[in-house]
Amino acid sequence: MAETTPHKEASSAITARGFLVGSVMSLLIAIGIPYGSMVIQGSRLGLSSATPAAFFLLFVLLLTLHVFLGALNRAWAFSRGELVTIFVMMAVATAIPTRGVIGMLLPMITGTFYYATPENQWADQVHPFLSGWMVVFDPEAVKAFYEGTQGSSSIPWHVWLGPLLRWFVFYAAFYATIISAISMLRRQWVDNERLVFPLAQVPLALIQDGADGEKKILKPIFRNPVMWCGLLLPLFINSVNALHHYFNFIAPIVPSTSIEIFNRTATLGIRINFLMFGFAYFINSNIAFSLWFFYLLHVVQESLFTYVGIFNPEELGPWTGSGPVGAIMGHQMMGALITLVCYGLWTARPHLRDVFHKALTGDERIDDSQEILSYRASVVLFFAGIGIMGYWLWQSGIPAWIVPFFLFSTLVIFIGLARVIAEAGLPTVTPEMVPAGFVVSSVGVPALGPAGMVATGYTFVWAGDLLIFMTAPLANGLRLGSDLKGSRRGLFWAIVTAMLISLVASCWFMLHIAYRDGALNLHPQYFTGFAAYPSDFAAKKLATPTGPDLIGWLWTGFGALIMGGLMAARHYFIWWPFHPLGFAVSTGWVMNSIWFSIFLAWLIKITALKYGGPRTYALTRPFFIGVVIGQFVAAGLWLVIDGFTGMVGNSVPVY
Repeated sequence: MAETTPHKEASSAITARGFLVGSVMSLLIAIGIPYGSMVIQGSRLGLSSATPAAFFLLFVLLLTLHVFLGALNRAWAFSRGELVTIFVMMAVATAIPTRGVIGMLLPMITGTFYYATPENQWADQVHPFLSGWMVVFDPEAVKAFYEGTQGSSSIPWHVWLGPLLRWFVFYAAFYATIISAISMLRRQWVDNERLVFPLAQVPLALIQDGADGEKKILKPIFRNPVMWCGLLLPLFINSVNALHHYFNFIAPIVPSTSIEIFNRTATLGIRINFLMFGFAYFINSNIAFSLWFFYLLHVVQESLFTYVGIFNPEELGPWTGSGPVGAIMGHQMMGALITLVCYGLWTARPHLRDVFHKALTGDERIDDSQEILSYRASVVLFFAGIGIMGYWLWQSGIPAWIVPFFLFSTLVIFIGLARVIAEAGLPTVTPEMVPAGFVVSSVGVPALGPAGMVATGYTFVWAGDLLIFMTAPLANGLRLGSDLKGSRRGLFWAIVTAMLISLVASCWFMLHIAYRDGALNLHPQYFTGFAAYPSDFAAKKLATPTGPDLIGWLWTGFGALIMGGLMAARHYFIWWPFHPLGFAVSTGWVMNSIWFSIFLAWLIKITALKYGGPRTYALTRPFFIGVVIGQFVAAGLWLVIDGFTGMVGNSVPVY
């Protein structure tokens, strides 16, 4: 035993080789995801908080380079610690190139000038109140960005460098805040509450060595025929659908439909989402039941409100619920997330007390050696990040007294969704209300003023579309890092490096292809839709300003009250079957696409447990791991094929 312990510790440590390979893979992701999304317009491997590119590349790495090195010399194969480092770096890098950062940033800081017309009156209503230091306003540079430069890809860096550096400072503060927040919560979530982290179960299975320390070159999961059966299911169906784009005579397989219910007041999607079907098998049965149950209850509630005539006419901009009942559902979800986060912090207060005590006194009795940051560094980074973010928001035009409220709503959403992913394992989860919509509803347009309203619109860059957000890969990454032996401080620098590589490389590449081909010829959703969102939102609200919405506050309170009641029932009644997380996410639009897959996986799981027991469940787990991997492999494989053949628009879904 004494002879094997050092080897085991070494195999679980962070090494320079793992750091180097992770950096190279991060660079590949930073270039490959924009190329696949914008040029090939195929499978979008950066469009989900499950970070599809990281899963696909880990699968490829384990079957190629890992096997090749091990065949040359078994000691050269990647260790567990190296594989964890590489995967975490790839996951973090995936959350940046398109919807995470760059795909939103570049269009939004240029679109207000390119799309300004006499009809939309942005020149009068928006531009006078816009902080010029955070946008690109040179007319020739903006025109060339959208329309191309006829084969030349020269980037006018003198125009772009200033705004980009200022935005990168903001993102540095933002990422410092959420890294330190997740780092401070890691021990509470992983060690104290022992959350399942379903998304982390697949990479853990991929890198797992055999029983009794068996270390063959090919990982055990790849020698399991049940896993390959699961993998082939989505690979076959998605390959048939992909081949339809090449050969029209091949009929696509579309495992989805929808039904209209309650006198056509609601539409219920019936779809097999292979990612959710696979991941849901690892979710606690009680949570899985609550996810689909509360979604169906939400559909009933929405239909009932429509039928009876209960509505809220608020229009709160993109990515926030609108229409007769959309704003109601957005407020309800926001109230639920506030309760979820506040209750979670209250539950974690003994741990957080230790964190701040260690940070202030350096008490040696409190051990923080297993964290990626010392508690003192975490606390300092958190408050420094919050301070810089607050200063940025104030300087951009948001009144100083509203800034803390904006930051509070932001942290509630990002930490709340990270908690949902850690416990419920949804590969994609979206809020029904984003910070901009919540702030406008809560304080009103007059309180923000014209400059504050315009600045609020520009928060869509980093807190608008949340199909992918950084706290998700960070939370799962720190769960994976919890299995590493020795110091984990190197994982922090690995994460920072991956972020920096992805930010810089993807920004350069996106600018390169935009000036070469014209952004209008790239993905239209980004450069014709998203580009106009900040100014369009601000202009509409300034044209018809609304004050604080009391009804909105009441619906937020209603959501918080229901969430609190569900938490109390779960705490006091052992028999209580409903988990409050189901209510918290029930109104998110993505639930319509995934609820049926959750239901199906839940039904199979409880049947396996009831009639076969834990042994049957353990035997079936590889099949569902294969289903998840098969969807990612199908998306990545056809993206590569499309890149070689020149096919455009052949997309395998990843959320």
